[in-house]
This record gives sequence, C-alpha cells and structure tokens, in this order.
Amino acid sequence: MISCGEPSGDLYAGALTRELRRLDPSALVTGFGSERLRSAGAELVADFKGLSVTGLLEVARVLPRTYAVYRQLVAVAASARPDVFVAIDFPDFNFRLARQIKKLGVPVVYYISPQLWAWRPGRLKTMRQIADKVLVIFPFEEAIYRGAGVPVEFVGHPLFDVSQPPEPRARFLPRLGLDATRPTVALLPGSRTNEVRAILPGLLDAARLIRQRMPATQFVLPRAPHVADELLAGARQSPTKVVIVDGGADDVLAAADVALLASGTVTVQAAIHECPMVVVYRLSPVTYRLGRPFVHVDTFAMANLVAGRTIVPELIQDAFTPDAAASQVITLLENRDAAARMRADLREVKAKLGSAGASARAAAAVIDVARSRGAERRPRV
Repeated sequence: MISCGEPSGDLYAGALTRELRRLDPSALVTGFGSERLRSAGAELVADFKGLSVTGLLEVARVLPRTYAVYRQLVAVAASARPDVFVAIDFPDFNFRLARQIKKLGVPVVYYISPQLWAWRPGRLKTMRQIADKVLVIFPFEEAIYRGAGVPVEFVGHPLFDVSQPPEPRARFLPRLGLDATRPTVALLPGSRTNEVRAILPGLLDAARLIRQRMPATQFVLPRAPHVADELLAGARQSPTKVVIVDGGADDVLAAADVALLASGTVTVQAAIHECPMVVVYRLSPVTYRLGRPFVHVDTFAMANLVAGRTIVPELIQDAFTPDAAASQVITLLENRDAAARMRADLREVKAKLGSAGASARAAAAVIDVARSRGAERRPRV
C-alpha cells in the first residue's frame, strides 16, 4: 500500500510503482494518490484531488474529507494486510496513517522524507517509532536520521528518473509562437490551489514590471497537474502576454533564461536543468505568523539547502513584492556573469543530488523490507 497526498508525491509514487512491478511483475499495489499512481498500475483506494493544500487554516477546511479518506485506508489495510506500507511525504496525514497500519503488523517504509530538520524536528522521535526504514532523497538528510537512530538509506532524487529530456529551445519556443532569440522567463506559481491563488498575482505583476524595463521579454507558464483553468484566468487576461502550456515544465525550464517560481519541488527541477531562478513564496498572514516560530532553517529553497549556502535569491512572505521579484529577474537577464555563476552553482547542486535510478533503488529497498518480514513470494504493496 502506498500513500501520497500531493502532485509531486503522486509523480514519485508512479515511478516507484513502475519499478516495483518491474522487479516483481506479480506485485499488487493499492493506495492513496492520483493519476500518476493509477496509470502506473496501482488500484486507488482514494484520490487526493481537492485535499492538497498548505497552511493551517487551509488544511482545516479539508479536514472532514481527509479524515474520511484516512478511515477508508485503515479499513482497507486491516482487511488486505499489505506486506509493506510506503508513505510518501505528506507527514501530517501519513504519520497518523503509518502509526495505525504499523499496529496491524505491517512494516512501514517512509519515502521522500518530510523536512523534519526544517519544521518541527521533534517529529524525528515519531519517525523512529513508525518507520522500519526511511529512504531519503537529499544527501544531507542521511546523517540527520542516522544520528537520531532511524534506519535510513540515501537513494538519490527521483526527479532524475521522471524528468523528460527537454525539447531544444530552438524548436520549443517557436512552436509556442515565441522567438528563441528573445529573453524568456518561466513563471511557476505552484501546484496547490491556495499556492496559485496567493502567488500567481505577484508573479504577473512582476512580469508586467519586467516587460516595462525589458520590452522584448517573453513569459511562459507551465500549468501543473490539477491546477484548474479558473485559477489561471489572471494569466490569460494579463496585458503582459503569458503563454500557458499544459505540463511541459522540463521543456519550459530548459528553454528559459530565468525562472520565477514558488518554493517547492520545482526548484529541484530547475536545478536539474541548471536554470537560474528567483524563488518566492507566500502563505496567508495568519498561517505564516503561527507557523514561523516552528521553522528551524534560515533558507527555504532546496538549491540553497543542498548547496549549504545561498546561491539563489529567496523572497518569502512580505519580501515577495512585484518590485523585488522583477529586480532579481532583471539582474539575471542583464548580468550574464551573475547568471553564469548561478548556473555553475546549480551544476554542483545537481551533482550532489545523485544520479538516475533513485526510483529503482527505492523499489528494491521496499521489497527488501517486505521480504525481511517473512512476506510471501508474491508481495502485495
């Protein structure tokens, strides 16, 4: 059984499922996810559409449905008794679910570990209690878990497996009706409904200011899975022409001169494509004030965390203004040396993230845990 609760987790769950079934074609996979997990051959118990939000107040609004899904998954696990349960990120939900499933005698693997080192590190104790093994995707996480007495293995970042080879800029941009010789900025406002609502207006205002300073600049927005059309109405109606493409983030990031993007998984994707970036984020004011005291890092972008120093600018909450975002992007567009230095730093980050094959290494570890507990020859996952 696999449980993930947001688009990035669904992407990794799908890749993991394909590798599980490659290693053992008879494996049966069930769980909580969405299209990527389903298309990989899993039977969904529930779909997370509408449940993927960030922020304390936003989470409260979806609690009734979330709890119903939780009870449904516990009931299925109690009936089917899977050989192993794999939790993928989504800690507030998966911690509770893993604890209940472990009580059934089912071993637990936590894949794509939540960022406990950044947010509520006391939950390391919970992870030690619930996880038979933790599979981490960032190199610095391994020592943190090992030091806390949690069985851990660094498998590398699965984005290397799921990122598509990009279409060359010289073909991709003209296919969108754009000029491959003009400055191009990627706009990525996030994948969750509340993220897009909070962040996209600021990105569009920044794009307007950039266009005023650099009239030749083009803007491309790859729509993330599950982002409804109405959420992008502002981009479609913007006087600053923004070309919207379905998916295609790899093509967009590979073709862009700079990415203006929301903090999250896509920042790792940008690093893989060595795309200079400006990272932004905004929560509701109440959520930010309540949550900020529990955050134990000074930086949020994964590129900075992996590098161990600030290599990409971050504009978080009140610092995220259209003027500030536009100024940072324009600097990278106009200052070729600054952009080249950032690309070189991102190559270092890319090297630290490992190599292709993370999903296969994770799948092998999951099957090892299942079999180490005396599972049947044909594991059910």
